[in-house]
Amino acid sequence: MKTLFLALMLGIAGQSVAGVAQEPNPKAPSPATGDIAVTEKEFVAGISGVDKSKIVEQFGEPSKRDDITNPDGKVIASVWHYHYLNTDEKGAYYKTTELDIVDDKVVMVVFMNHDGESSPAVSPEAPPARSTDSDI
Repeated sequence: MKTLFLALMLGIAGQSVAGVAQEPNPKAPSPATGDIAVTEKEFVAGISGVDKSKIVEQFGEPSKRDDITNPDGKVIASVWHYHYLNTDEKGAYYKTTELDIVDDKVVMVVFMNHDGESSPAVSPEAPPARSTDSDI
């Protein structure tokens, strides 16, 4: 069941809503530090496969952390949220950055223009009308 939950979370995370915010994260590195960049494209390129201990070392503990455990209680995946960490191409901050972590390594990044506490409202589309041709 938890594996199904993880798959669902990763699937939903892929449908990111790109947006911008205004407040910077005080723990964001300066470009001269050589650490993980915070600009959108460089962040995605540099964060994939990074161990979560390096992330905590650079950015501190996440503002929100959801752990997924196996039946033995071992954490097999985590969803971490940071606020005002990354900037878009124009330099405006995203309100939330989500890091999906499996086996202690980052596997997916999602930028959101909301707080990450709830998914944006998604209204399902109506199914296409079915043909009721009785001449067949």
